[in-house]
Amino acid sequence: MLGFGGIGGMEALVILCFILIFFGAKKLPELAKGLGQGIKEFKKATREVTDEVNSAMVDDPQPTRRINPTPVQNAEPQSTVVAQATPAAPSVKRID
Repeated sequence: MLGFGGIGGMEALVILCFILIFFGAKKLPELAKGLGQGIKEFKKATREVTDEVNSAMVDDPQPTRRINPTPVQNAEPQSTVVAQATPAAPSVKRID
């Protein structure tokens, strides 16, 4: 069993024989070359898209949040506080 959805060795051999009969021995190298180039181009395009997405994520600064304090009755209006979204530092316990 090759692991290709249940295709065993005998089935793979029969498929290869049909391909050989259908396309002929002279066309097989051209087919393999075309298939290899297609896979290479697909991987290249996938890598370019992944790199572009990653670079866009790195270039964008972290978004800022506006924190509006809860209004208190009979108090003067306060200005809006802008906080930078930063990850919390892990707590460390010291063991002596």
